[in-house]
Amino acid sequence: MTGLHRWVGLPVAAVLLVCGVVGVQLANGGGEYEPLRPADPCAARTVTSQAQGIDALTERLVLLGIDGAACRLHVSREAFTLELAQTDDPTDAQIDALRGGLKSAVMRMKADGTLPPASALVDESLDSTDLNDLVKRLIRALPDSSIDAALKTDDVLTRAVDDLDLRTVLANLDDQDALEQQIEVAVTGAVKASLEARIRDLV
Repeated sequence: MTGLHRWVGLPVAAVLLVCGVVGVQLANGGGEYEPLRPADPCAARTVTSQAQGIDALTERLVLLGIDGAACRLHVSREAFTLELAQTDDPTDAQIDALRGGLKSAVMRMKADGTLPPASALVDESLDSTDLNDLVKRLIRALPDSSIDAALKTDDVLTRAVDDLDLRTVLANLDDQDALEQQIEVAVTGAVKASLEARIRDLV
């Protein structure tokens, strides 16, 4: 009988334990639980990056750009990225929204003062060009004010976004994380190419 009592007592103890946990949760406001709502993609938010230079710039650009695209389509950021990750053929509306969102992100960063001057990006960009060393030294010797007068970061970024083949960029996505990473890689490459083209105009 002792063994029988032990097996009967286990479910009773489990029920009492669950009731105790539920009671503690209710006493601490657990009965007022509401599921988290997705953040409003149209609301302005601060985006920071652990990266440096062009990588940091494009990371912020992509995050804000996806927000802007979701806002244009009147869906949550999560819903927009999930839709893109689950399709092999994005709609024209999604492509247009993403391009428009990226352009809006450029303007937002310019307006809030988080867009770096072109002179802060030129040195890094020069490292990836095939210009000869003498030309690179001449460009690096230019005053920042001269570079910033000749190159506007918002113009460089806008042209880079215009040149992106977003339909190709969004092809063969595996998941939502791959979406952001793939767009960032493409935008970074486009920004560097845009910078390089305009750097050549300086000499």
